[in-house]
Amino acid sequence: MQDETLLAQIKHRLLDQPDGSKDIGCHKVDGVPPLHAKRDPKPSAVLIGLVERGPLSHVLYIERSSHLRAHAGQIAFPGGRVEEGDRDPVMTALREAEEEVDLNQDDVDVLGFLPNYLSGTNYLITPVVATIKPRKPFVANPDEVASFFEVPLPHLIPANHYSKIRFVRGDEAQRETWRIDYQDRAIWGITASMTRMFRDLVLTSKEDE
Repeated sequence: MQDETLLAQIKHRLLDQPDGSKDIGCHKVDGVPPLHAKRDPKPSAVLIGLVERGPLSHVLYIERSSHLRAHAGQIAFPGGRVEEGDRDPVMTALREAEEEVDLNQDDVDVLGFLPNYLSGTNYLITPVVATIKPRKPFVANPDEVASFFEVPLPHLIPANHYSKIRFVRGDEAQRETWRIDYQDRAIWGITASMTRMFRDLVLTSKEDE
């Protein structure tokens, strides 16, 4: 499928507005409830950025700095918690991306939204999908980001690029999560699960299964 056709398909299948659901209808990590389900989930947003590179778009991922208190060293989409003053998830996702990789917000065209994702750590995540035409190179903020990389969009379509892994962290029960390998990178956990959701809802057609 040509990139322009695929991008048109993506935009057609996305939600026009952010998903308003907080529990019922959300995609839950591996179908299990959050670890702190008695608390209200923490609103956040991530940017699934489709960076235009020649004839093919690439999806932008970051590697979080190893000295961060939470999720250190993990692969993630740019993004973070909603802060006071953020008017909507788009503002949150773009503000965080600007802080993390010096993304120029004027280079971004929002295509739409995926359904909310309720993580096992009780984050209510709104995935914002957008194209990016970068007029300058991305620059990692060393306080937050160790590195960043891009995965060609067609790499995320074949089902055989996704595998299941099991893990146990601390006192958590054993869980399963998706894993995606690309070159020397392993994308797993929440980010891989959201990537799989992106793949299943907007990237694939019957012939891709």
